Amino acid sequence: MSYGSDLLYSASSYKKIFGESPRISSRVYSSSAAPRAPGYRAQHARDSYSSSYRKLAGPSSLDQLELLSQSSAVSNELKIVRTNEKEQLQGLNDRFVTYIDKVHQLEQHNRLLEAEVSLLRQRQAEPSRLQQLYEQEIRELRSKVEELRHERDEAQLESQQLAQGLQRLREQCQEEARRREEAELALREYRKDVDHATLARLELEKKVEALLDEIAFLRKVHEEEVADLQASLQDAQVPVSVEMDVSKPDLTAALKEIRMQYEVLSARNQQSAEEWYKSKFANFTEEAARSNDSIRQAKEEITEYRRQLQARNIEIESLRSANESLERQLQEAEERSNAEIHNLQETINQLENALRATKGEMARHLREYQDLLNVKMALDIEIAAYRSLTYITLITMLPGHSFPWHLSHATWMSHSCDTLLRGPRTIGCCVTPLP
Repeated sequence: MSYGSDLLYSASSYKKIFGESPRISSRVYSSSAAPRAPGYRAQHARDSYSSSYRKLAGPSSLDQLELLSQSSAVSNELKIVRTNEKEQLQGLNDRFVTYIDKVHQLEQHNRLLEAEVSLLRQRQAEPSRLQQLYEQEIRELRSKVEELRHERDEAQLESQQLAQGLQRLREQCQEEARRREEAELALREYRKDVDHATLARLELEKKVEALLDEIAFLRKVHEEEVADLQASLQDAQVPVSVEMDVSKPDLTAALKEIRMQYEVLSARNQQSAEEWYKSKFANFTEEAARSNDSIRQAKEEITEYRRQLQARNIEIESLRSANESLERQLQEAEERSNAEIHNLQETINQLENALRATKGEMARHLREYQDLLNVKMALDIEIAAYRSLTYITLITMLPGHSFPWHLSHATWMSHSCDTLLRGPRTIGCCVTPLP
């Protein structure tokens, strides 16, 4: 900001604050505002002094000389004051520029801090998404564990059913074995009966043979007796021989008939015994075959059930190992997720602490910014006071205006500042924000 722009700003600010300036002579204002050549300035000073001397020509020349000396002293003092004010305004301008640069730097730093805060907030929002992913993975693992538990329960139920079926088959096998033992026992009993019948038949055959031998012996004896009788009775009478001849056929026929009846009875008994033995043996053989088939079928079913039970046990063991593995993975995932959640919570706490520190730093920068604004306002007030003082000084240089020379420069500045500070509207109009 240059001195010329300060003059333009002071003129516009003066119009805004105090209104239109009083009408002054264009000749005098141009002589004080626009620089001229040195020769013209000296000629103009001589003309003005001569005209003032002619206007002030009066009764006493001493008074005129005193007025001239006072006016020269005032002009010298005004030059010194204007030089000092220019230097002060230049210093204030430099300070104001430094303050504006510092304000811009603070605004840029605030923008950087806002970007960091937004980045921290985005990072703060990321752990929730990771937590959702871990929770979803844990839910999937739990659903798999539930499915495996359901399959394990079904396998255990099927294994129990197979065990019950195996138990029933074992009971049936035991029942068939008991029946087989009973059939074998009955077969042994029947064999004993057959053996007894065979022995009885053999005994009867022996008895028959003995009887046949006895009959043959008796027949021989009878024949010998008959021969003896015939020999002894050769000389006997004829009727006796006739009777003997008649009685002989009757005994032979009776013996033949008895023998035939015995043979028929023996054959019938033997045939019935053989048929009964064959039927019983066929029944026992059929029952034994059926028992063997049932036992073989039961053994095959037992083998199949054992194989299925072994397969189910293997499947249960594999499911149990898979369940243990999934539970171990679930526990590891929960521990890992808890550790990561703990780390993320620590990161969140660190980010919150950093955010609080950033907020504190932002508050400190805002306070510094407010202090700078207050300093800027004070500088604007001081500049306005200097401008008003400059304007009043220019006014006092005009003819017909008096200046309170008994007041010092500092007293007049404080008076001007107090005058500006009384009205908040004046300060508000004077201090304008930076573009």
